[in-house]
Amino acid sequence: MGKVICVGLGPGDPDLMSVKADRLVRSSTHIAYFRKAGYEGQARKIVNGMLRPDAIEYPMEYPVTTEIHFSDPEYNRVMAEFYEVWAEKLAVLAETETVLVLCEGDPFFYGSFMHLYTRLREASTVEVIPGITGMSGCWTATGEPITWGDDVLTVVTATMGEEELTRRIRDTDALVVMKIGRNLDKLKRCLTAAGRLETAWLVERGTMTDQRVHRISEAPAKVPYFSIAVVHGQGRRP
Repeated sequence: MGKVICVGLGPGDPDLMSVKADRLVRSSTHIAYFRKAGYEGQARKIVNGMLRPDAIEYPMEYPVTTEIHFSDPEYNRVMAEFYEVWAEKLAVLAETETVLVLCEGDPFFYGSFMHLYTRLREASTVEVIPGITGMSGCWTATGEPITWGDDVLTVVTATMGEEELTRRIRDTDALVVMKIGRNLDKLKRCLTAAGRLETAWLVERGTMTDQRVHRISEAPAKVPYFSIAVVHGQGRRP
């Protein structure tokens, strides 16, 4: 009997992978990973030069990314079908082999693997290896602690509705904003309305070789998908 192992690769720098993740990546024969059609994929990029020569790769290419808005029923239908198909493929493979699924960051923190996990866990043996989250790599890149004392940390996505996003920003001490991409202008409006724009930072490609850290008020018009906004808490200190 084989199994499916999803390994968290951390925020991007291969040196930030866990010892266990490194060992599994270097020793596994069957390697699956998500990617956009026509691209190498961030998870695959992280492990460049680490796979064994006889490794068999299974690129799981998203049928859509931003072409259809996630609120459109067609998006849900297409993506559900995609996850069903790949869950079945991995389950069949796991009947006789151990297959490693690569996931940037931590698999259970906004990871695509969660959609496979809920479909696989009843039929196959599934193991999940946690990883350093992308947000941890990003707030460390700013050179300032994210929380102090009794600070409350809120993690939100920039895809939320503008009114709700503004409320969440206003009501917290420390803040992390994920999934920015095309929502940068909306996020700036929300930060401004909540009075937090001047204290917000933007980290592009945190921990990677092309990492950039700057005030969000000075951010370019377009930012990469792997961008995270951070507002540091200012709580109790001795």
